[in-house]
Parts: sequence; C-alpha cells; structure tokens
Amino acid sequence: MLCDRFRACEGTYLVVEYDGALAGCGGWSRRATMYGGDQSPGRNAALLDPAKDAARVRAIYTHPAFVRRGVGRLILSLCENAAKTEGFARVELAATMAGEPLYRACGYHPAEKFFDDRGGAPVPILMMSKTL
Repeated sequence: MLCDRFRACEGTYLVVEYDGALAGCGGWSRRATMYGGDQSPGRNAALLDPAKDAARVRAIYTHPAFVRRGVGRLILSLCENAAKTEGFARVELAATMAGEPLYRACGYHPAEKFFDDRGGAPVPILMMSKTL
C-alpha cells in the first residue's frame, strides 16, 4: 500500500481490528488527490471546499480473511459520516473492479471509466460519487 502522509497526519485514515488482527483499513480526504501515495505523480494537496467540492474516499482495503463480513462497509460508512460532519455534501472515489460492487451497493453512482497505467500495467478505474 502506498503511504499518504496527509491522511495519516490529519486523522482521516482508519484501521479496523478484530481480536487483534488487522481486518481492514481505509480513509477519506479533504484534499484534491483522488488516489495514490506520496510518491505518485499528479498529486494535488490543495484543500477542498466543502461548499462546492466532494470529499475523497480513498484506499479502502479488507484483509482476505475478513471479506464479506462488513469491514469495508463499516469503513465506508465512517468515512462518509466524518466527511458529512465537516460539511461535505458529496463524496467521490476511484474504484477498482474489486471494490465496485460494494460501492454500488452503498449507493455510489458510476461516472467515468479509465485505465491508469502509471505503474506500468494498465489498471481499470471507475470514478464514482454519492450524495450524502
């Protein structure tokens, strides 16, 4: 996983443990970057304006031993509630194909699909959004 110092320092990244085991993690951001870590090209650390911009949900991962047990849904819900508390009316995310079914089930709507080949092999990404 790629490190994003802003989410770590701002307290917007969450970790879910179950009986001492890492079950999942993920977070949200007040910053313009949609995805990727500190070393990713195209980063934009500008703060978003809750009155006109959508918060970013980023990097939700569930450990394979905890898939389909509500971990991803819990993290997503906590992110949405925190963003709403800070005045955001919408959230956006860049979904991988593995995460798309969860996001659709949680009310996210697809927008643009593209392939990100910055890491070498093209990865399909689906931009999705939701009104809070």
